[in-house]
Order: sequence, then C-alpha cells, then structure tokens
Amino acid sequence: MTGEAGRATAAELAEAELPEIPVDALLRRFREQAERRPEAVALTEGERSLSYAELALAAGRVTTLLTEAGVRPGELVGVRLPRGADVAAAVLGVLGHGCGYLPIDPAYPAARQDHLVGDSGIRHVLQQAPSEAGAGTDLAVLPVPGAPSTPHPDGRTLPPGTAYVIYTSGSTGRPKGVPVSQRQVAALMAATEEHFDFGPEDRWALVHSHSFDFSVWEMWGAWWHGGSAVVVPVECTYDASLLAGLLAGHRITVLNQVPSAFGQLVAAMAESGRSLPALRQIVFGGEAVNLSDVRRWRDAGCAPGARLANMYGITETTVHVTCCALDGEPQAGPAGTTPIGRPLAHLGVLLLDPDLRPVPPGTPGELAVHGAGVGEGYLNRPEQTAERFIRLPGIAGPVYRSGDWAVEDDQGGLHYIGRKDDQIQLRGLRIERGEVAAAVLSHPEVAACVVTAPRNPVGDPVLVAHVVPHREPGPSRTELRRHVAELLPRYMVPSRFTTHRALPLTAHGKVDLAALDQLQPQPQPQPQPQPRTLA
Repeated sequence: MTGEAGRATAAELAEAELPEIPVDALLRRFREQAERRPEAVALTEGERSLSYAELALAAGRVTTLLTEAGVRPGELVGVRLPRGADVAAAVLGVLGHGCGYLPIDPAYPAARQDHLVGDSGIRHVLQQAPSEAGAGTDLAVLPVPGAPSTPHPDGRTLPPGTAYVIYTSGSTGRPKGVPVSQRQVAALMAATEEHFDFGPEDRWALVHSHSFDFSVWEMWGAWWHGGSAVVVPVECTYDASLLAGLLAGHRITVLNQVPSAFGQLVAAMAESGRSLPALRQIVFGGEAVNLSDVRRWRDAGCAPGARLANMYGITETTVHVTCCALDGEPQAGPAGTTPIGRPLAHLGVLLLDPDLRPVPPGTPGELAVHGAGVGEGYLNRPEQTAERFIRLPGIAGPVYRSGDWAVEDDQGGLHYIGRKDDQIQLRGLRIERGEVAAAVLSHPEVAACVVTAPRNPVGDPVLVAHVVPHREPGPSRTELRRHVAELLPRYMVPSRFTTHRALPLTAHGKVDLAALDQLQPQPQPQPQPQPRTLA
C-alpha cells in the first residue's frame, strides 16, 4: 500500500475495478428504481410517505421551476431548505435540470449564508415561499440580488457533471467549496457493495443536514439500492431518547452515526432498556470511533442483529475512503489508535512523510488519497487546490493530502492517529480553529484569540476560545457568544470563552497550546447592585 511498487498497484485498482460510470449516474439510478418499483416508498417524513413515482413527479416540478426561472444546465443552484421531503425533491430536480446543488442550511447565521452565496457565485436559490392561500409553503426559485444575468461572467467554472458543492471549514477564516460529481458518488456506491448487503427492504434514517456530506451517503445509499429514506426531525438529532423512539417506530434498518452522537444514543438505550430488533447495520463516520461505546452497545443488547462498520472519510474524496468491520471484540490499534480498515475498491491510499515519500508499515504518515472518488480541487481556490490536490509519479489523477495522520499495521490495516494541522472534528463536522478564532477576533474589543479543543471527562472535544481583550475587563462571555453566533453555525460557536491578560508562549515564540488549557481564566466582572431608594 505504501511502497513504490504499491503505488502502481493501488492506482490500477482504483481506476480499473469499477465499470465506466455515466456523467448522470445518480439521476439514472433513481429513475431506474422509479421505473422498476414505482409504488415502493422512497421517502417518509412524519406520517407522510412518497413513492418513487411521486418523488419523481415532485422532482419534475422543481426542474420546471428552474427552467421557468432561466437557470441554465451546468449552473450551481442554492438549496436553502430545512430538512424534509422538499430537500429530496430539490436535489433530484436540480440534478434533473443538469445542474449541481449548493446546500445552504437555513439555520446558519445570515453572514454564513451570505458567504456561501457570494463565494460560490450562484445566481439562483431554491427555497420555500409562502403560498397565496396562506397555509403551507410552496417552493420558489429566487434570483440572488446583484447576481449577473449570465453564469460565470468572471471566468468561474463548475466542473462538468457536478452533483453538489459542500463547503468545509477554512483555515484562513473563509470556508471553501468542494465540488463532487455524480460519477464520484456513484463510484462510492458501487465500491461499497462488497462490504454491505443493502437492498430494497432497507429503511435508512436521514439523520444529517444536507450541508454535511454524510447526508449524501444516507440519501443515495437508500435510493441506489431501491430502499426508503426516513427524515429524522432536527429535534431528534439533539435528543437521543427521541431518536431511539423514531428508530423503533419506523423500524429503521440502516443507521449512520457520528461517534459522539452514538455515545449519547448508547446511554439513552441502556437507560431505557429499549432494543431495536429491526436495526441491522450501523455505519460510523465523521470522527474517530469510541470502541468503549461499541462494547457498551453490544453489552446492553441494544440491537442484537446489527453489524457495525467504521468508515474513515473526507469531503474532498466523496464521503468515505476506508471501511473496517467492527465484528467480534473491537480492539484499538498501536498506542490506542482507531482501526479504520482498508481503502474502498475505487480508491488508493498512501501514507507519506513530510517530503511526500511513502513510509513503511509501523511508521506514522500523512494519509493521502487518490482514485475515482477524488475531485479536481476546491471551487475558485487555485492556491489551496495546488497545496492539497497534488500530483505524484506513478499516480494517475490528483492525490489529496488529507492532513490526517495514520499508521499501517503488518496486516495492511490502517489506524487513525489524528490531525496534523489546526483542524479538528467535532460531532463529525470539520472545524478549522483559525476560522473560529477569526470570528472572535472580529469583535472590536478583542486583541488576540486562540481556539483549543480539550476533551471533557467523557472524552469528547470541547471548543474553547482563549481571548485577550484590548482593555480589561473586555467583552463578557455572553457578548462574545452572541457576536460569534451571528457569524458562524451553531456547531462552530465555542462552548467556553476564557479571558486572559496574555497568551502563554513557547521558547520559539509560538502560543503554547498545551499550557493554555491549564491557565486559570480571569474572573469575569460581576455586575454591581444599584442603590435602591425606598419610597
């Protein structure tokens, strides 16, 4: 996997084992399912279910809206919708028009939404509009104020066959867009068939927002195999007890979980004594899996028939890269590392040293990915694309440098170590600490800020902003939290804000991150009681 000879072999595997994939592979697959089983349930939201035929009709109405609005095939279209059936119809309708979709979570702060719209260069946004009857909502395609009348007048181009562009956290304080094609997603679906036995009887829980690429796996995992997708209300994603009830009530068979959320589900299931006999497959992704939670799940008998799999993945390489079946008694790797298994059939993986040379088994290296799941780079970010999407001798196509450290064991299995840069994973979402710090620093009373992610007593990372004000006492924690919440999504707002007179430095003049979380924060000034006049 990591030697020079292994490069050519991995490249051949990554490009030769999958059949030629059409540019509209996802749309074709859905339409084939709709023709084969038109009355089968494709999507459920609450008490409402849509068959494949009904969802296809809803998607067709979206395509008509796009045509009437003057959207041209090949454009990127914003989809600003809350989770639900409308998202599914919008995605299919956008693809049916020959476009790609840009997910915009309406729960994001206005500044974040504005950045996604402006940076991507989209001309139209698909969103809900009040109906004339005043009850319920209809979909509408709205022009972006100030957008050009023709697509890409400044030379911006969208890669052909783009299915979606999802934005990830940016180290410069600016999130960057990742275009992913229908071919890349179809290659993922085809490559994972050897690991799972998904089929038309499966019911997949749509747990994640469409702005998170785990949703791509959930949605297309269901439809690729002719199964049904069940929308999980947002309140269930924050309450494990509610989620457990939904899983039982809808007899969910396939559940995808970020490990930190899974830990909460384990606790809720163990406390209630509930079991999920219909559940047969759990897939982990987004962050390192906690093997103790896996053991607790099995010991509690939460889902006796369920198999578990850990899948390491990256947005830039189309959701999943490796797969590791957690059968039997899961064991941590060397020095407590997390087993992530082997690359999927359409991908090759290299472990590289700082000079981009392969490292031998047992030696940690930066995980780099190539093959049919890797795109051409970031949207309108040539410098960052050149830094991350590199070319190596003997490898056809770009090689994506993940910034993750891993090690290969003597059996060829990979074990995840952690990040090599300033990026962290929080509840499965990638966060650049620099982006969070930039938001805090935009407050006029803040002179310096460093963001850390120490772990709480149960082992989960907690986002902490260490702030040095221009003048004491500086802004209150409440004021800082309000300020950041106006700029960043909720998951990027630090849980704690601590104020310091100065930040500790190492001998080399860099901020001493190890010492930072040990410092005692300055006490916040307490409001003084106002004198009272007795009447």
